[in-house]
Amino acid sequence: MTQNQNTVGHLLALCTILIWGTTFISTKILLIDFTPVEILFFRFLIGYVVLFLIYPRVMRVSSIREEILFMAAGLCGVTLYFLIENIALVYTLASNAGVIVSIAPFFTALLAHFFLKDEPLSRRFIIGFGVAMTGIVLIAFNGTFRLQLNPLGDLLAFVAPAVWAIYSVLMRKIGELRYHIIGATRKVFFYGLLFMLPALFLFEFRFNLERLADLTNLSNLLFLGVGASALCFVTWNRAVSLLGAVKTSIYIYLVPVITLLASALLLHEPITWITMLGAVLTLLGSTLSERKVRKRVRGSKLSGIH
Repeated sequence: MTQNQNTVGHLLALCTILIWGTTFISTKILLIDFTPVEILFFRFLIGYVVLFLIYPRVMRVSSIREEILFMAAGLCGVTLYFLIENIALVYTLASNAGVIVSIAPFFTALLAHFFLKDEPLSRRFIIGFGVAMTGIVLIAFNGTFRLQLNPLGDLLAFVAPAVWAIYSVLMRKIGELRYHIIGATRKVFFYGLLFMLPALFLFEFRFNLERLADLTNLSNLLFLGVGASALCFVTWNRAVSLLGAVKTSIYIYLVPVITLLASALLLHEPITWITMLGAVLTLLGSTLSERKVRKRVRGSKLSGIH
């Protein structure tokens, strides 16, 4: 991979996380009139339509095995991850879920270590993970260290990042197949929506479009559908194909930091010294993890190890 491709990969991952880190604001506003499963279905339906308009060609795969890869990616990255995360929030505190879900890079590194050839799991990555998680805990609890365990919700919150890790590994494998990135992402969305259909009958869902007459609802849903889904999944998947599943997943550490800044700027929530310290530790941890991965990958290429 050239230096230019490496730079593009990092920029794509950073831009994706900048948007994903602010989606909680739109979701919070939409929850007034929409249920979590309604938001999930409508945003990915909008995302699918947008991707189809941009790339309307029918994408044919070469084998059943490749089709199964796309099906599994849609099931994990769209249906299961978001449903499990939303259900977890019903049974546990948002702060608990926020911290637990942030361990996705560790799960990704663990799976990639065993299932991908060029994705190393190093000691520096583990140290960076520990530093980043310390920062994320400080941001989430903001100095109020009250341990309140909610077994079912916390367990589901642990499952969510594990599912996202599987999605990341699957997208790395799909990226190696050299399909058009927009067509591939659209196919993943298709299967995600397909597997989501049974959930519409299990949870409260209304196909009531009158709510979109409200400009606030419409604009926030378009932001989630066009920006956070159609655009961001394409840029994230491209970043995974350029950088690898492990290096890209490290950017997930930055989500709480971006959320913290967005809360201060848009919702005027106060920033304390505890949260500032947490932000610094999170940035430091992500830097430690990414640097070692970059060094190991570069060294493996020079020595001819693949």
